[in-house]
Amino acid sequence: MAERSTGTGKSSDEISVELSKRRTGMSFQRTRMSADRTLMSVIRTSLSLISYGFTIFQFFEKLHDAKVLAPAHAPRNFGTTLVALGIVLLVLGIVYHLRFMIGLREQRKRMVADGLIHGESQFPPSLTLVTAVILLAIGLVAITSMVFQVGPF
Repeated sequence: MAERSTGTGKSSDEISVELSKRRTGMSFQRTRMSADRTLMSVIRTSLSLISYGFTIFQFFEKLHDAKVLAPAHAPRNFGTTLVALGIVLLVLGIVYHLRFMIGLREQRKRMVADGLIHGESQFPPSLTLVTAVILLAIGLVAITSMVFQVGPF
């Protein structure tokens, strides 16, 4: 069977393989962006839990300080629990994201070594991961302030 020439000096099989490599490479980028979107969902949920918990805690603390409300530990405990839950969720999301991205990078390296995809483009650092770590630090400062009555809050 004779191979068809496309006029570019490459056979249709070579062009097909090249296109397949490029599509597969782009699918790695789409998978990476999908992992970032998943982490963004975790960040949104954690941010909501941390901010609601801290707001509830501060609201009832101000009412207590103004002598409007008798000391009650339930609002304080509920607020602290929400912040702690947000922190735990964020830690789990960060760990999951890191493990997934390490596995994806290793798979990509193997495919580049086998010649199945091109390896020119790099996986840039995840700005979403940086944001998650910053939120984690803020959450830890907030819960420390709530539990030990120290810190900027």
